[in-house]
Amino acid sequence: MSDEDPLLAVEREVALMFRRGRARVAELSRRGHPRLEGMAYSMLGYIEQAGRVRVTDVGVHFAVGKATVSRQIRALEELGLVSREADPQDRRAALVSLTEDGRRRYLGARDVRVKRVRELMENWSEEDVVRFAELLHRFNDVVGEAVAP
Repeated sequence: MSDEDPLLAVEREVALMFRRGRARVAELSRRGHPRLEGMAYSMLGYIEQAGRVRVTDVGVHFAVGKATVSRQIRALEELGLVSREADPQDRRAALVSLTEDGRRRYLGARDVRVKRVRELMENWSEEDVVRFAELLHRFNDVVGEAVAP
């Protein structure tokens, strides 16, 4: 590493990772279904992990407004990738979950992603991979807590 301020280097590398990540997520969304927008793959992943989740919680998780999350969920529903049902705890709210087709498509795209990460890091030691995962987790925790100025 050069004499560059380490925080400037971190900022530059994180920005690069985000740009590449956005492009990769858009590609993975299309792999899940050719008509999916970039954010859809991430939403499918969140819903898959949650099992059944309120539409409003999806919006909170991705920090997007009600109109945006509703439009995204409606598109996923129209493609048969998620199903919506009334929340038994609050009939005004809706719960979404993956359909079998949605789960199959998401897991297929995820397997491609994991295979690619495995290939990219095949020359890393297990200790380096573990440490990298820990540092990324720590960084994401801080980012998640940060409030934009």
